[in-house]
Amino acid sequence: GEWGGSVLVSMEWGTTRRRGFNASWPQVGVPVGLILGNAVLLLFSAISGSAFGIWGWRVPFLLSLVLVGIGLYIRLGILETPTFTRLLEQRKIERQPLWEAMRRYPGEIVASAFVRMSEQAPFYLYTSFVIAFGVDHLHFSKNFMLLSVIVAAIVSLITLPVAGYLSDRFGRKLIYGVGAVASIVYAFPYFLLLGSGVAAVAMLAVVLSLITHDFQYGPQAALIAESFTGRVRYSGSSLGYQFASIIAGGPSPLIATALLAKFGATGPISGYIIFCAVLTLIALALIPNRQALDHTVEYDEAEPAGGVAQQPAT
Repeated sequence: GEWGGSVLVSMEWGTTRRRGFNASWPQVGVPVGLILGNAVLLLFSAISGSAFGIWGWRVPFLLSLVLVGIGLYIRLGILETPTFTRLLEQRKIERQPLWEAMRRYPGEIVASAFVRMSEQAPFYLYTSFVIAFGVDHLHFSKNFMLLSVIVAAIVSLITLPVAGYLSDRFGRKLIYGVGAVASIVYAFPYFLLLGSGVAAVAMLAVVLSLITHDFQYGPQAALIAESFTGRVRYSGSSLGYQFASIIAGGPSPLIATALLAKFGATGPISGYIIFCAVLTLIALALIPNRQALDHTVEYDEAEPAGGVAQQPAT
């Protein structure tokens, strides 16, 4: 839900031709979180030593309360977007937006969830599973693996908004598709680079993995939000986005761990990444392209749900 709110605020306050770039900035919160979270873990694991397992791991969670306070302060200071204000004035607020989104846009919700498969499922492999894999199977230190993810996240601070900008320039679905195809191409080289035994090469593998993710995650916010009209945009986009956590993000580290235990090799995990990317490409072909529409008006009054594909703004 909070993802939907931050994305819609960024998208609806911005200009039509910069929706992808504007909506990519809330996505930057993910690499910022990776940097802060892993940096704090790195710091406290070094300071507290053996005590880390007893009490040290709790400190990062307590420190997160500060970020909650900052986020609440910022959110309370943001005005409602012009689109929502206009809906209020025209008395077009849905009484049951969740139900209306499911009733009128079931295809968009499902497509929004599956279009995230090759972004979210590999993301947890690239940032969570890789740490345990690097320590237990490749014999790198935990601190090195945490540092590798931090470096990758720093690069993402640049590549995420760049991908959002490129989606404005060349089309949302095109840039997203480039990221999905890159995930397929990189699935096997990723583990080859990790297993090289050379620390710098392994770190490069982690950095490149997040770049393939970013070219999907950057345009993703606008791509999903544009699929729904203003009256149900928050509910519809949040439903699709969060449903992906059930089918993609949550199971992926467990699936990768099970595949590694059963086959004793990383090839099946690469196959899983490719499978997710293929599902994404299918969903990407099916999701409506409404990039060129004016999302400050209720476009669905003139266009039936499921709508006619539109050419991207240039």
